[in-house]
Amino acid sequence: MPTQTNYGKKYPSAGLLFALAVMLSYVHDASAQSAWTTNDNAAHNVVWEEKLNRRIEFLADSICGGRATGSRGGNEAAFWLVRTFSDAGLLPFGGSYAKHVFAGQGLVGHNIVGMIPGSRKSPCSSYIIVGAHYDHLGTIRGKLFPGADSNASGTVAMTGLAEMFSAMKLLGKVYRQNIIFVAFDAYGMDRGGSKAFWRMIENGMLTDPLSGETVTPDKISLMVNLDQIGSSLAPLASGREDYLIMLGNERLPARYRELISMCNIFYGTGLELSHTYYGSESFTRIFSTLSDQKVFIENGIPAVLFTSGITMRTNNTSDTPESLNMAVLRKRIILIFHWLEKMM
Repeated sequence: MPTQTNYGKKYPSAGLLFALAVMLSYVHDASAQSAWTTNDNAAHNVVWEEKLNRRIEFLADSICGGRATGSRGGNEAAFWLVRTFSDAGLLPFGGSYAKHVFAGQGLVGHNIVGMIPGSRKSPCSSYIIVGAHYDHLGTIRGKLFPGADSNASGTVAMTGLAEMFSAMKLLGKVYRQNIIFVAFDAYGMDRGGSKAFWRMIENGMLTDPLSGETVTPDKISLMVNLDQIGSSLAPLASGREDYLIMLGNERLPARYRELISMCNIFYGTGLELSHTYYGSESFTRIFSTLSDQKVFIENGIPAVLFTSGITMRTNNTSDTPESLNMAVLRKRIILIFHWLEKMM
């Protein structure tokens, strides 16, 4: 077991320790054990605070102009995503990472899509989708809406996860499922990007770049959405800065519902976790289907949302990189990475 880092609460609850012991009691063979004892540094070392901050600063900068769909700034962000996917070694679908999104009002945006195969020698036929929307409000009446938290933070978390999995693949790690990373455009236009991406799947237009097989809805086991994940300005009841909200956990098979807590202990991230939106049943229901995971849920795909909540800066000109907590964002990314690894 790796050395535990004191990231927050020093001693986990007895209940969680018992649950961890129960889970680890099922680990008998060497291959199963390796799933919990991988070389963490290989993945952890590709995400660091300065890098996260620099990327969010770029997406929130005037060069991207608030990233409105179909704008010059939105295209700048899309080009950056294409380069980042390419540098991380993700496989493009149909020879191109960019997929057109006809968002209405004559505007054309682009979803950026790439895949990391679970195994090159034995292609997998199951997929997990990890997505985040990168568009925002743009520049309105001369005022820039940077969208640092909404949703540059989710976009940068998503690209960080892609690089972490790429690092593990370079070490020879094999997974049971492929992972598709998607940067959605046109969230601000009735979630046009995620709807367009689903239509590609539904119409048989997404072909696995390794196996050549069509990615059909029945082959998708999970969708993970990252939306506003960089702030500590809307803490849970305890007031701690290092927290994470995960909505949709109840949609997972029962055997996976404690997995996020197990990873939180085992890998020492120590975040305060919540599976409700600030304890409100009605808001939990609303926010569980408010973002780009909605179209997947509507079509029977288990989907979860990771977020740090809406703040007073959301959709305001004050949503700047300086308002985010890069140290906590890094811990959130690390926890989600290890959770995804176990889901695969």
